[in-house]
Amino acid sequence: MIFAVPLAWLQLTYEKSRLLVAIAGITFAVVLMFLQLGFRDALFNSAIRLQSNLVGDLVIISPQSTNLVGMRNFSQRRLYQALGMKEVASVNPLYIGIGAWKIKEDPAGQTRNILVLGANPDAKVFKMPGSISNIDRVKTQDVVLFDRASRAEFGPIVGECGTLALKAQFNDEAFVCNKLVSREVANRKLTVGGLFELGASFAADGAMITSDTNFLRIFDNRRAGLISVGLVNLKPDTSPYEAMRNFILSQPTDNVILPREKLQPDGKRIRSLYQEKIGADGKITSEEDKNKVVISKADLTVEDLKKTEDAAIDDTRIMTIQGYIDFEKGYWQKSTAIGFIFSLGTVMGFIVGIVIVYQILYTDVSDHLAEYATLKAMGYGNLYLAQVVIQEAFVLSILGFIPGLGISFFLYNLTKNATLLPLYIWDKAIPVMILTIVMCVISGAISLRKVQSADPAEIFG
Repeated sequence: MIFAVPLAWLQLTYEKSRLLVAIAGITFAVVLMFLQLGFRDALFNSAIRLQSNLVGDLVIISPQSTNLVGMRNFSQRRLYQALGMKEVASVNPLYIGIGAWKIKEDPAGQTRNILVLGANPDAKVFKMPGSISNIDRVKTQDVVLFDRASRAEFGPIVGECGTLALKAQFNDEAFVCNKLVSREVANRKLTVGGLFELGASFAADGAMITSDTNFLRIFDNRRAGLISVGLVNLKPDTSPYEAMRNFILSQPTDNVILPREKLQPDGKRIRSLYQEKIGADGKITSEEDKNKVVISKADLTVEDLKKTEDAAIDDTRIMTIQGYIDFEKGYWQKSTAIGFIFSLGTVMGFIVGIVIVYQILYTDVSDHLAEYATLKAMGYGNLYLAQVVIQEAFVLSILGFIPGLGISFFLYNLTKNATLLPLYIWDKAIPVMILTIVMCVISGAISLRKVQSADPAEIFG
């Protein structure tokens, strides 16, 4: 019966100015939630771009590494130990560093940090567009490939290469550098021999690829053999978890450290890890590590590794590619305030929306209290009146979501073009719409108390 008489719609449209204010308030909350979720996802997606474009089944890094720009070096001997395993087909070392790119167009000679990747050009290490077709160019001394999706502050490199008109294309011709383009990085003159596409992130505004030999020329303080990442390619039909376990069993250490997020201590096989800390009074205390657990090497199972995809032993940490992606995501989500801030912004947008819709519905109910009392006198119960208010809330959520989606789409494109971050709106449309409906329904539910208090005897008595 409630849908036969559009009472909720008539109530909302009775005062059009109030309706417009309500729609504007909900639209603001929707845009706020879209932006906060978009920035958070852009943070995570941009952070794992490189990890998602590496060729390999397993990754070996130093246990002291924190994230992509906080990698610690380790001896490549550990990597070549893995090569001796029957499951392994090949291994490839990867050097990672941050270099100072001198901005040629800046008269003051300012620099900007750029991510530098060094690998054997004869090995297939990268999957980024342009990297495969141009990798042979870096065999020449001091030749690099430049990320065409880097921030504009690095200069008009793509334009100087003569492929600016092809920047939206992904064929081999779009990544060729047809002209001589040179820049100075870490006080060394380099030549851009070609382009590839990776994209900027919160950690690095740009990137370039070169050979391992050229990398060591650029960073002359780095020793050959001290690598940042080791990539392990397994033979066909080989389980990466079995290979991980066999690698761990081949090491002299007795204990294995695993992420605690997916394995909780049971006091027996899986044990808590304790760390000694020095307090302000100088006393040494033992504190439980909330992020790690320890298992004896002999008790480690393949199922443990399937759950964690990550294990640390002595001076080596081995993980699957997915584990490496989760490792980078976990840093930005747990070790920095950025992920928390964006999540908090989403919650605040949700709360702001609840308050706005509640104020609108409460005022509307108060202004039409006599009408609600009349309906009660005619025999309509609290359930019917509650349906009217909830329906008003639902209609407001849809009316506020539609313009919020349009404004967010515009702001996403504006921000994406300005920052080159991977902002995509359509995968968030349904979750934000659901949040908007829930937000408005909660506000309507809170407003029901006023409707239920409508007493015909008090109104007409």
